[in-house]
Amino acid sequence: MTATGDDKHYGHGPEEAAAPERKKPWPEKQKGPVLLRRDQVGTSTTDQRLLDTTGPTDWLHTDPWRVWRITSEFVEGFGALAELPAAISVFGSARTPVDSPEYAAGVAIGRALAEAGYAVITGGGPGAMEAANRGASDAGGLSVGLGIELPFEQGLNEFVDLGLNFRYFFVRKTMFVKYAQGFVVLPGGLGTLDELFEALTLVQTKKVTRFPVILFGSSYWGGLVEWLKNTLVAEGKAAPKDLELFHVTDDVDDVLKILEESRRPAGTEI
Repeated sequence: MTATGDDKHYGHGPEEAAAPERKKPWPEKQKGPVLLRRDQVGTSTTDQRLLDTTGPTDWLHTDPWRVWRITSEFVEGFGALAELPAAISVFGSARTPVDSPEYAAGVAIGRALAEAGYAVITGGGPGAMEAANRGASDAGGLSVGLGIELPFEQGLNEFVDLGLNFRYFFVRKTMFVKYAQGFVVLPGGLGTLDELFEALTLVQTKKVTRFPVILFGSSYWGGLVEWLKNTLVAEGKAAPKDLELFHVTDDVDDVLKILEESRRPAGTEI
């Protein structure tokens, strides 16, 4: 039987069908581009929640709000570091004693980099980071510290001239790579290894180019290098050429030489 008048209804095809029985109206609300119906419809508006200062504060801890915090950290970092001169990121343990040879090496490296015209970027903490910042500051160079919110080892050291503190590791790590022309890695722990292998992965996958990674302290890094060679490469988990992604040295002059060579256009000879 064919429907007529107001009861006429078309389905997916050309055939006519009886109009379905109308259901009871349900609550419906448009929230920007989002359509809400039934139980999803709230009782307040966006403007009301904005202007109601006595409202709940749970929104501060939601993922959409975190996106804006992350964005703001990138904006602050890019704005603060965009006009840095050529810079080198120096990593190392926050637990390095002030009276240790490793601390002295950090001071020497920071000083040499500053004298060569580089800004020195560290994690801004104590230990090896403080040492590199101290050397750069003593030499009159620009000493930068990029701190991170942690339950321990907090606070930028006194030798930082330009400092930023970050909530998120991945934002901070982006700054270390984006505004540096290379890494110098002093003996360090898990955080130092994290930065080291992040850099090596970026170089290996050509996300960054002409980016030297220098391990300072052959006695400390020797065991890791042997493991990479005799286990990682030997078992086919990495290519032999991946061992060329980094340099190992105990000489500050070698650090400067490696950095200088990396800045030279490809194919250029002395």
